[in-house]
Amino acid sequence: MSEIKNYTVNFGPQHPAAHGVLRLILELEGEVITHSDPHIGLLHRATEKLAESKPFNQSIGYMDRLDYVSMMCNEHGYVMAIEKLLGIEAPIRAQYIRTMFDEITRILNHLLWLGAHALDIGAMTVLLYCFREREDLFDCYEAVSGARMHASYYRPGGVYRDLPHEMPKYKPSRWHSEKEVKKMNANREGSFLDFIEDFVNRFPGLIDEYETLLTDNRIWKQRTVDIGIVSPEMALSHGMTGPMLRGSGIAWDLRKKQPYAAYDKVDFDIPVGKNGDCYDRYLVRVNEMRQSTRIIKQCIDWLRNNNGPVILDDYKIAPPKREQMKFGMESMIHHFKLFTEGYCTPPGEAYAAVEHPKGEFGVYLVSDGANKPYRMKIRAASFAHLAAMNEMLKGHMIADLAAILSSIDVVFGEIDR
Repeated sequence: MSEIKNYTVNFGPQHPAAHGVLRLILELEGEVITHSDPHIGLLHRATEKLAESKPFNQSIGYMDRLDYVSMMCNEHGYVMAIEKLLGIEAPIRAQYIRTMFDEITRILNHLLWLGAHALDIGAMTVLLYCFREREDLFDCYEAVSGARMHASYYRPGGVYRDLPHEMPKYKPSRWHSEKEVKKMNANREGSFLDFIEDFVNRFPGLIDEYETLLTDNRIWKQRTVDIGIVSPEMALSHGMTGPMLRGSGIAWDLRKKQPYAAYDKVDFDIPVGKNGDCYDRYLVRVNEMRQSTRIIKQCIDWLRNNNGPVILDDYKIAPPKREQMKFGMESMIHHFKLFTEGYCTPPGEAYAAVEHPKGEFGVYLVSDGANKPYRMKIRAASFAHLAAMNEMLKGHMIADLAAILSSIDVVFGEIDR
């Protein structure tokens, strides 16, 4: 009989499956994990502290860089907390635009998760498929904000600007002839809403492609079924939210239970799992992409038929239009004061939470009446999930570690905030 030794090894922080900056200290018995100790802090950027030294509206860009896969959802939580402090509400059109972009962001997040999760387990093709669709959604980000990722599009009182009437188009080049470019631009001839409508009409068929590759694939099921089981009791006791909680069979979703933006005006279902294993978490996220498509379709229909302002007409909170600022002295002063000093909120505290793609993302703001937060605390969705790593990993093989860690969907920007 060969003798099995106990080992203590480092997993990460530069391990490709450690998602960048996680260090796990593993205690092993042969290839079986007996204990794991997650170490974080290798990406620490002090976002909460930095926000306390800047006017409220200058920290919106920092929110994009927290969970850098779910950019606008982070902004939404922060902006809602400011709106609570100020006692204001965004116009209804802005609420629908926010709802639509939250769901675009959810799909963006789940596509990256699915591609990376498959890659961690050993499937290469899915990543290429998912990134094909992500490009279209990044074009939507770019069309409304000018940036493909860190949009800084949501503002207290609404959104930066209304949806554009035309989409950026490809141009002929040495790589693409005019005939090819005409074909590539076929769905870009109309407005932004026409482009995103074309996407949501195509997308369910593309999700079917991912499912054809994975859902009934026996290798995929061997790697994910009964791996990393989270019982409903364990999920609740660890404060899990999002797909981690719903994968264990608990239908908790802030969009239904504590509606914000326009979620109480759209129709969708909450996908839940049964066993709380990696496979159920995969199914929940895939079905969430289908539900997001439903929500986006309803938002497109509403936005087509209802015009209106997308940001409050209060120049103490939202900047005046640029043409007014160029010609009116008063507008110029408002613009200058808003972007240098910002606005003062009444003393008090506010907590706002959104159903982020990874779970409940909350922002707690304390104001002492100044133009910057006295204290800001972020409730990161993945932080509670990472804390449960030891319980989830015990008794599993090293090979299962990549599958379990990936199924949590961790992004360290928000954990190491």
